Amino acid sequence: MLPAVALAQRDTSREALARVEETLTLRLEEGGITLKDVTPAMVVSVSPAFEESRAWFPAAALQTLVRVFGSAALRSCEACMASRLYVEEGRLEQFTTALGSAEIIRLDENARGKAPPARVAIWLDETPEGVSLRIIDLHNSRIVFVQNFDPGLTEMARTRRNFTLTEELERRARGDSLTHTFLDVTMYPGQHVSLDWTEQWGDTNANLAGLSVSIYDPLVGVGGSYYRVIPNAMNLMVGGKILLSVPTAIASGISGTPTQVLDPLLTGVFVLRVPIASSNYGVTFTASTNGRIGIGISLLNITALPFLP
Repeated sequence: MLPAVALAQRDTSREALARVEETLTLRLEEGGITLKDVTPAMVVSVSPAFEESRAWFPAAALQTLVRVFGSAALRSCEACMASRLYVEEGRLEQFTTALGSAEIIRLDENARGKAPPARVAIWLDETPEGVSLRIIDLHNSRIVFVQNFDPGLTEMARTRRNFTLTEELERRARGDSLTHTFLDVTMYPGQHVSLDWTEQWGDTNANLAGLSVSIYDPLVGVGGSYYRVIPNAMNLMVGGKILLSVPTAIASGISGTPTQVLDPLLTGVFVLRVPIASSNYGVTFTASTNGRIGIGISLLNITALPFLP
C-alpha cells in the first residue's frame, strides 16, 4: 500500500497536469501558441520527482500532452533520458549532462527517418509542488512556453501579485497618481445618481479626490469629491461630495438674485462604498442635504466607455 504522503503527491501532480492541459488548450484556442509552430514536438523528459510516482507519472504526463497536441505530433526521446554515447572516427564521447538543442536535433535525425524534423522540445517534469513545463524552439532556442504548475496555480497568482506590488511601489516612488471612475446609483428609498473621476494618492493610497458630476440629486450638478479608504474594513470608502446645481446657478445668474430651480444651489452628499470582493461592483449608501437617503450599487473603475479614464 502507498503511504498517505505518496497518495497526496499523486493527487497534487494529477491536478497540476490538469492545469497544464487546460492552459495549453486555451493558448492554442486563443492563438498564443500556434499548433503548426510547435509540431512535430520531441518529448525530451517526463521525469518523476519521487520514487512512488516513478511508475505512473511518465504515462500520465505523456497522456496529457497527447490530449493537447495529438499522438501524431509527438515523438518520445527515450535516449534523451539516459546518458548518451557517441562513437566517431578516432574518438568516443559520453554525455551525462542535460541535453542541448544540437544534441536533441541529432537524436531526432537518427530516429525520425523520413518524417519532418521536430520543431520544439518539451520537458514536462514532476516537482514537489506540481509539475514544470518547458517548450523550447529547436531551431533558434526561443522559449515558446515555460511555467510551473500547481493544482491551484498559486505560484502564478503569487507572481502576478508581486508584479502588481512592484508596479505600485514604483508608481508611489515616482509620485504618480492613480485614476478611478465611480458610477453611484442609489434607488431606495431616495435616489441619487452621480459619476466621479478621482485620483488616488498618498503614501498608503488611502485618499481619493476629484471631480463629481451628478445626474440626479441634484439634477445636473458639478462639484468636487473626497474619500478615505479604510483597508481593514473591507476597503470601505467614506467621504462625500459638494455639488453645484447648474440650473439653479444659471437661473440665479440671469435674474441677479438667488433663485432655486428644482434643487438648492449647493448640495452636500455623504457617501459610503463597500466593494464586493475583488469585483468592479460595490454597495453604496448616500445621504444628501436635500433629504434623500438611499442604498444602491456602485460601478468601480469603469473603462468600457472610451472617453472615461
